[in-house]
Amino acid sequence: MKRTDQVLPVLFTSHGNPMDIPIPAYGNPFTSYLGDTGKQIREKYKVNAILVVSAHWCTNGTYVNTSPWPETLYDYYGFPANYYTEKYPAPGAPEIAKVIASNISTINETTDWGFDHGNWPMLKHLFPKADVPVFQLSIDYYKPPQYHYDLALQLKKYRKKGVLIIGSGALVHNLQLAMAKMQRRDTKLYGWEMEFDSWIKQRIDARDLKSIINYETNKLGLLAAPTPDHYVPLIYSMALADSRDEIIHTYSEMLPGFSNRSFIIEQVDK
Repeated sequence: MKRTDQVLPVLFTSHGNPMDIPIPAYGNPFTSYLGDTGKQIREKYKVNAILVVSAHWCTNGTYVNTSPWPETLYDYYGFPANYYTEKYPAPGAPEIAKVIASNISTINETTDWGFDHGNWPMLKHLFPKADVPVFQLSIDYYKPPQYHYDLALQLKKYRKKGVLIIGSGALVHNLQLAMAKMQRRDTKLYGWEMEFDSWIKQRIDARDLKSIINYETNKLGLLAAPTPDHYVPLIYSMALADSRDEIIHTYSEMLPGFSNRSFIIEQVDK
């Protein structure tokens, strides 16, 4: 039975390894986690729209996509031909996107973006029918973490309006060091990524927003997130939590230089 209070959950999720893109539904543990999570959400809630804060839309300024039919973007390079043929044909959500832009002065409207690979490779497993409107919010690459937290607070009310908000990134994302291992086909962890993942999990569970926002002060912070793009979606997701929410870790996997840890923030009766 669907919940009647309709305070939608919030997700923070990895969008996985690009090598996962052609893998079918329930084809590996990661896509299975996404499929199960999406099924549980659809059983409990009526989702009117999905807002994705993707690590792969970084801009100067903050933008929301108001296109009625965003295109599927293939913003990655050097992969086999079948990586460039899939489509995620969900409609956009221009009405709610325009409302958000009009209500939050720092957000600008644009139609110059589509569904990037922080979005559709994940959503095709969460909502495989592509029948729920989807729009994206960009990450202002040049703003500090506190800016993103303050902006995210203004989005919280949309949880009560049927909007499922998803932060799509990675708690650990050091592409340079990850590639150094991948090129040698070395799957052994460095070790530091496990240490940072454990620390950030503790901070998430403790709702320690100060430490999460100021992650760069951790001794491993800039090693785990040498650029802010994949970390910032975590800040958006955590800012949307309130005291009635539980944080449930839904997936955990470590790769050299990467953490695929994912969780759901969901209201419970107390």
